[in-house]
Amino acid sequence: MRVRILDPAEKDLENGYRFYEKQSPGLGSYFLDSLYSDIDSLAYFGGIHSVVFTFHRLLSKRFPFGVYYEIVEDMVLVTAVLDCRRNPNWIRERLMKG
Repeated sequence: MRVRILDPAEKDLENGYRFYEKQSPGLGSYFLDSLYSDIDSLAYFGGIHSVVFTFHRLLSKRFPFGVYYEIVEDMVLVTAVLDCRRNPNWIRERLMKG
């Protein structure tokens, strides 16, 4: 399957990068490397993850983030990359806005 990261998810990744880079120089780059590796795995494992708020959710291996995606034909569409420590109501609203 092909994987496509939509613009809102790219912005989520940028925000995560900025947050972790402020914590410690270089941690933001490690965050991106880890999340992109998780997202790349969706080419093989897309569709096997549990469904949360109508989206499949892949939990990151190294950071408390969820990668929310949909399967459309032979493509994985990553719609959001969100911090799982957020209020579930906030996550639901964010996913419904797109």
